[in-house]
Amino acid sequence: MSELDDDPPTGGRRAHGTRSPGGYCGDAPSPALRQLAEWAEGQLPELVEQAYRSVLGQMELYHTDKCVPRRDLRRSIERNLRYTVAAIADPGGDHDLSAPRQTGRRRAHQGAPLPEVLRAYRLSFATVWDGLVAHVRSHHTPRLAEALLDAAGVLWRVSDEHALALTEGYRAAMAELLTAQQRRRSALLEALLTGHPGVDGGPWEAAKLLGVPPDADLVVVAAETSGLAEESLAGIEARLAARGVMSAWRLTPTLQIGLIAVPDKQTETAFGVLRDAASARTGVSPPYQTLADTPRALHLARVALSAIPAGHATVRPFSPSPLAAFLANDPDEGRRLAREVLGGLLELPTDDRLSLLDTLQNYLDHDGSAERTGRVLHCHPNTVRYRLRRLHELTGRSLTDPRDIAELAAASYALRFTSGPGGTPRGSTNL
Repeated sequence: MSELDDDPPTGGRRAHGTRSPGGYCGDAPSPALRQLAEWAEGQLPELVEQAYRSVLGQMELYHTDKCVPRRDLRRSIERNLRYTVAAIADPGGDHDLSAPRQTGRRRAHQGAPLPEVLRAYRLSFATVWDGLVAHVRSHHTPRLAEALLDAAGVLWRVSDEHALALTEGYRAAMAELLTAQQRRRSALLEALLTGHPGVDGGPWEAAKLLGVPPDADLVVVAAETSGLAEESLAGIEARLAARGVMSAWRLTPTLQIGLIAVPDKQTETAFGVLRDAASARTGVSPPYQTLADTPRALHLARVALSAIPAGHATVRPFSPSPLAAFLANDPDEGRRLAREVLGGLLELPTDDRLSLLDTLQNYLDHDGSAERTGRVLHCHPNTVRYRLRRLHELTGRSLTDPRDIAELAAASYALRFTSGPGGTPRGSTNL
């Protein structure tokens, strides 16, 4: 009778010849499996050293202490191998998995990629297996060979348990880190948008932490939320990043606000992404370069949004004209200016009023060309000229006099930012 058959089937043990997973009969490991475990325990310092050298030699991540300190790596390998050897000695035992969970959390905080961490674990387990195989080959007996197969089952189970526990710890820590990072990014963006970066630095320090390139043009986006605190530009940060455009976003109950750093020659790309993503009214500020101007840019983006008719999922950039920005910063004065300059035009029936205002705005936007304005409005150039003569009669201002043109242009801009339905100046506005 071999040593594997020495134990009779009594008490809580299985019947003769019945083997449970892990290479032991009933609750006790086989003598041969215990022998392998004792050998591995005696070789543990050497196995730890071999595994440590294997990880260092095969994985670039661990070549320096920059990510994972070597003392930390060695300590982790030693704990893993002690756990593994203990599992071989007592396959049915209830072993503590807190160490791999803690390692997973630590590696997440250290910035080590999860696949690389798991690979280091596999190399450690492979070292134990290779050592057991070499030992059995040098002391070949049928019972040791059979016990080696049992040990393989234990190693597979332990490897799976470790990988699962490590992954759970890693992902839990990463979720916490990402949440904290998002909160910090939102706070830094808030500092830029309000012009109050706090005690730790100015706008450039906040932008550096957000990853804003120093030489990019900046725009601020203000989009209505689809519902209460519900994004109307879903996944916009990832969409822009896929096109090489950096952005940072924050969500309020009524607005989704973003700061976009637009690389050279990428303006149309960024606007195309915004248009594709928009599911609600979206205003965009003019481009600017000085981060201290971010609060002003937010105001202009909100003005551009307010000029979009309700219910229209449109992306509207604010006019690049300095005059437009000047008027938008004083809406009360803009309303007074529009009333004074446009006068009787604002008293016309809605359809006539809108027709003349639309003609004026397009005429100014197209270099004072009746032909180009007619093409845009789908009417004859003479119709454009007729409407301009009516505008002159109603306002007393000529489109051939430079001073009158400046006043009409200013009134037209003011009306865009302060008008209510039908093109009449609002008595009050919430920008």
